[in-house]
Amino acid sequence: MFTILDRISWPGSPDRANEDACGASQGWAWVIDTSIFPGTPAIMHEASDAAWLAGFVSRRLSDLAPHAEDGVALIRHAMEEARTAFLAVAPEERRDPFTWPIGAMTLVRHRGKSLDVWTFGDTTAYVRQPDGSVITAGEAPGLRTFEAAAAARLLEASGATPKTIVKTPEFQSWLAERRQRQKQGRGLALLGLDPSAADRLRHETVPCADGSAILLASDGFSALVDLYGLMDAEGLMEAALSSGLEPLAREARRIETEVDPTGKLYPRFKESDDATALLLRA
Repeated sequence: MFTILDRISWPGSPDRANEDACGASQGWAWVIDTSIFPGTPAIMHEASDAAWLAGFVSRRLSDLAPHAEDGVALIRHAMEEARTAFLAVAPEERRDPFTWPIGAMTLVRHRGKSLDVWTFGDTTAYVRQPDGSVITAGEAPGLRTFEAAAAARLLEASGATPKTIVKTPEFQSWLAERRQRQKQGRGLALLGLDPSAADRLRHETVPCADGSAILLASDGFSALVDLYGLMDAEGLMEAALSSGLEPLAREARRIETEVDPTGKLYPRFKESDDATALLLRA
């Protein structure tokens, strides 16, 4: 079982929908970070189908998790329901997977003295043991290195900033190529409307004694560690437990808007990303 110590979920900008979600149910917890190709019209949500996907899956996990025995089956079930709901109303032009919302996700389950961690993409689980040591679970650090290198290249080529890069031909072409790979099943396994992706979930089991603290974070929050280098995982957990999550989120926003709005120091594709974190005690 988990005790929720703190949670936060901020949109990257007040004029954009928050496309993250998080939640917990008995011994299960999750964080979700979704996206959609820029300019895709919304049909399931007033502003963003990515926001719809994050909210839909989070609500279904809340309902389904108490009766679940396996993380892969649980996620596949939620994705099947999301696909059915979307295709029930999608017009013909929205039946192409290229236009569907996709996302990253970390799902954890606490059992005995261990924590099962299932991961899609660049969300992260930090697990702080009672002795103060911290384990980082997920693919986010490696994926961050790849994306930051791509962002640096495209920012320089386009002359844009993180605030304007998504409108440039350079970015649109790069993202379209990645979306095409995803459509063909050659990209990362991601949360979305293709339930078969659940078979390619990353799974790991890490120690999690009673009293351990777990922080689930979207990449907009974990950037404090793996992009901005403000602190390491141990420092992040110590700050979260001692001062809460809001000061950390505010510091990420300060870096993005005051220290490096141009993306020269920390190349990225958004000035400020949605930032979501869920702090738990096992």
